[in-house]
Parts: sequence; structure tokens; C-alpha cells
Amino acid sequence: MAPPLSDAVVVDVLRRVDRLLSPGVQRLGRPSALPQANRDHWWAERASVVAAGVAAAPRFLGRLADLLPLQNTVGTAVQSLVVLGVAGEHGVADPAERVSLLARVLLGRELSSEDVRPLLTHAKGTYRDDALGSAGSRGPVRTLWRASRILGRIDDALDVRPKGKLRHRALANLPVVGVFGGYAAEKEGLRRAAGRAAALLDGRVSE
Repeated sequence: MAPPLSDAVVVDVLRRVDRLLSPGVQRLGRPSALPQANRDHWWAERASVVAAGVAAAPRFLGRLADLLPLQNTVGTAVQSLVVLGVAGEHGVADPAERVSLLARVLLGRELSSEDVRPLLTHAKGTYRDDALGSAGSRGPVRTLWRASRILGRIDDALDVRPKGKLRHRALANLPVVGVFGGYAAEKEGLRRAAGRAAALLDGRVSE
């Protein structure tokens, strides 16, 4: 049995994911005139329709996707994008607050921004550009794929991420046709991730 992941490892991974995905949040095309009250819903529903397709793609492999770190890492990368989108709607600009939100929503890990902040300073550097390429060379799919590779470092912690309905996840275990169940499951998981992020930021869920 592997030892539990330290807070430092979790923060380092989520810090990298935040730095990689946050610029892409600005380019997803959410209508600028959309009323504030509808913006969380847009991330939960409209953006999730597109993003769920990327997250469900590994389901062409059926059950094999569960035997590889593929489904959890890709699914969590897309959920990270949606959570960061909701954070942006609420004006969350502090990296410590964004990483804290990712940890609480996706990992069920109660790390406050005060817990996160001192752990952000030890690993600064050029990781994103050196390891992942410059921002101009990364398309959205490649960015999500590379975020999923980063998340692979904490794959054991990703099983608690928001998931869809059990019947859809059961269908997702079948080869090829599993993509339809995977799509429905990931779309519901994205909706739940966005809803929980909004609830935390609105104070409707205790931290």
C-alpha cells in the first residue's frame, strides 16, 4: 500500500495544473454579456458539453481505461479547467485560493489557502515552458493532455473526483460504445464539480 500523498506533493501538482490551464480558461469563449447569475451555470452546462467529449475519449478503450491512469487523469484535467472557470467568475485571482479550491473540489482534501500559500514558494521555476513548451505552441487538447500527465503524479488520489451516475459509468466499461456512457458520466461529473466549486465560493458549503 502506497504511503499517503503529502500536502506538498498535492500542492505542487495542482499549482502546475493551475498555471497550465488558467490561460486557457480565458479563451473558451463564454459570452461576455451573460448575466453574472448565469455564468456558473454556463460552466456547469455549456462548457461541460464540449469538455466532456475530451474527458470521455479514453472510453473507446472500455474497461482498459480503468486499468491505465488515463481516465482519471484526463477527466480530472477537464474538471480542473471547469473549476478554474468558475473561480474566475467569482474573481478568484490568488493562486493559493485557486489551488485550495482545486484540492477541495477534486480531491476532497481540505487545504485552505493559508495551508497552500507557503507550499507554493519552494518549487517556482520554468517547469511549464521547459517541460511543456511555450504557451504559443500549445493547443487546447494538447494543454489538457499535458495537464493530465502532470496529474498522473497523484493518480491514486483522483478516485474521489466528482463522478457521474453509476449506470453511465457501468456502460463506460464496454469497449467502443463505452464512449457514450463515458460522455454522460463525465458531463455529470463536470456539472457536479462546477456546482461544488460555486457552492464553496458562495459559502453554501463549509470549507
